[in-house]
Amino acid sequence: MYSADIKKLPRHFLPADFTVTTWDKLEPFFIDLLEREINSKNALENWLRDISELEAALSEDGCWRQIRMTCDTESKELENAFTFFVMEIQPKVQPYADKLNKKLIGSPFIKELDQKKFFTYLRTVKKNIELFRDENIPILAEMSVMQQQYGVIAGKMTVEVDGKEYTLQQATKFLENNDRQLRESVYRKIGNRRLQDKEVMNNLFSSLIEKRHQIALNAGFKNYRDYKFVEMGRFDYKPEDCFQFHQAVKEKILPLVNEIYERKKKKLGVDELRPWDLEAHPADEKPLNPFKTGDELVEKTIACFEELKPFFADCLKKMKTMGHLDLDSRKGKAPGGYNCPLAESGAPFIFMNAAGQMDDVTTMVHEGGHAVHSFLAHTLELTSFKEYPMEIAEVASMAMELFTMDHWHVFFTSEQEMRQAKEHQLERVITIFPWIATIDKFQHWLYENPTHTQEERSDKWVEIFSEFTSPVLDISGLEEYRRYFWQKQLHLFEVPFYYIEYGIAQLGAIGLWKQFKENKEQALNNYISALAKGGTGTLPELFNTAGLRFDFSPTVVGNLMAFIHDEMKAFTK
Repeated sequence: MYSADIKKLPRHFLPADFTVTTWDKLEPFFIDLLEREINSKNALENWLRDISELEAALSEDGCWRQIRMTCDTESKELENAFTFFVMEIQPKVQPYADKLNKKLIGSPFIKELDQKKFFTYLRTVKKNIELFRDENIPILAEMSVMQQQYGVIAGKMTVEVDGKEYTLQQATKFLENNDRQLRESVYRKIGNRRLQDKEVMNNLFSSLIEKRHQIALNAGFKNYRDYKFVEMGRFDYKPEDCFQFHQAVKEKILPLVNEIYERKKKKLGVDELRPWDLEAHPADEKPLNPFKTGDELVEKTIACFEELKPFFADCLKKMKTMGHLDLDSRKGKAPGGYNCPLAESGAPFIFMNAAGQMDDVTTMVHEGGHAVHSFLAHTLELTSFKEYPMEIAEVASMAMELFTMDHWHVFFTSEQEMRQAKEHQLERVITIFPWIATIDKFQHWLYENPTHTQEERSDKWVEIFSEFTSPVLDISGLEEYRRYFWQKQLHLFEVPFYYIEYGIAQLGAIGLWKQFKENKEQALNNYISALAKGGTGTLPELFNTAGLRFDFSPTVVGNLMAFIHDEMKAFTK
């Protein structure tokens, strides 16, 4: 039914060879759309298809500029190409987009569209009209450039270990080493390297907060948090639900984290568990080395996906053929990992910083889940239909991590290694929740208190971080590192408020895995059916299609944690 043999969308409105070069060459297409007469339902649908085509071409052009820049942050040419797009193209598109939105909502033929199919799209259009302000255009453009400076700064960070230079991503592999002194040394080197740029990062972040607050004020909101909830289309939950999630993490998840850390302390035979012990292995347990190169990582992931569902593997094969993968960590490459949907091509691009670790396997299957989502949504009629909520997007990726676990033998040759990898994964599923709650709660405070000083920011961070830190973990003497630990989280700089989605989605992923354990085929069918809807359903509807409840109350969280806890017992006897 579903095929990875994806084709680039044919053009009917734009010339086949059209590329974005100057605004003068792009503007006539917007003028055509704005001035075109719409005198029937059929004419409206054709007009929407032409808008969709233009949106896809623009989106893909902007994405490629960002992809190329993050792959090589040292290239001034690539940085300039990205900057040109966000400073010279996007700001001029936005007023036209607002006028086209108003033209759509004002059309009498809008009532003749399929109201169920178009509900979420039209809801988003109305939201965009509500938020649009001319005075925000230059601020948004400037912010787009500023946000990318985080990657430029972080991409230059390296440390030396045993006479060799490593990116911070590469250096984290030493935190799995049996040698505790080496682990501590590398942990402190990474921390010290981050501290070298703490002021640069702090100043950049202060500027971003100031601009974000101004955008909110311009749009009639009292703070950026309230603005961002609307801008992100969080129609189906409110800040109060986030606070309930924070409480659920404290009540239902932190006790499990304490249990995991106590067991880790016992396995390592240490009196005090320190932060550089969290990824370590006991002396009789070797660190996992699932692959050596990015090429090997993708081949093994394809084999893993093939066993789970051949369609999933076909998606990665197509991306490999198209050159849509950049996996190895290297100096000058931006940190982190992402799957970037490409609206015209259909096959997305996966970017990551692999260094041969177990976490890289998790990242690869995670981004692979996003990629499958991109393939499934590509066949939808309009570009806007493919713009699905982040909460369901992360279900796609996080569920894939859990679905693939039984097929990780392609990465690990022994039963002991498989057991070790699965235990690591399930521990990670639980231990990530306190960090998600920390980042989310911190963001609420940041934007509710936009005039805070840098000193107050660090103080509040330490307070919130401590609230979600297990008492089993000994953090004495590390106060300076912890004070600026938030600076390692790129989401704070580049995609504000995008983080609780991981928590909501992790709950959804656990729910799907529970289904998977009971009926594999039904779970995979539910997963595919939900992803194939793209953004054409509300969040509760998309979760319902996946056989899930959209609910992150303490009761639901407690039930899912009980299931995960039972599954973990198989690895901890």
